[in-house]
Amino acid sequence: QVQLVESGGGLVQPGGSLRLSCAASGNIFMIRAMSWYRQAPGKERDLVATIRTTSSTTSETTYTDSVRGRFTISRDNAKNTVYLQMNNLKPEDTAVYYCYAAIRTSPFNYSPDNYWGQGTQVTVSS
Repeated sequence: QVQLVESGGGLVQPGGSLRLSCAASGNIFMIRAMSWYRQAPGKERDLVATIRTTSSTTSETTYTDSVRGRFTISRDNAKNTVYLQMNNLKPEDTAVYYCYAAIRTSPFNYSPDNYWGQGTQVTVSS
C-alpha cells in the first residue's frame, strides 16, 4: 500500500508564492513519475506539471502552458517527495491541487500503479 500526503496550500494574494509538498510512503520500489493536477470549482481536473524519471540520476519536467515560467516542479528522491513552487500566483490558479504518482511496488511488476493524494486548497485572492 502506498500513501501520498500533501501539504502547503492556503490563501495568498495575487503575485504571491506558495510551495506545495507531497510525500509518498509505503511499499515503494520505484517512482516512475509524479505530477500535480488541479481542479477548480465546476471544472475538470487538469494536469499542471510532471516530473518523470528518465534514469537513475536524471528526470524530465513538463508544464501546462498557463503555469510555465511561474511554477517549478522538483523532487527529493531520498524523501520520495515532490514539490511545486508556485510564484506570481493569479486568481485563476485558485483550485484544489492534487498530487499523483505512478509507482512500481515490486521489481517483478513493470507496470506502475496510480496513486492520488487527498488534495490541498490553494486560494489566490486579495
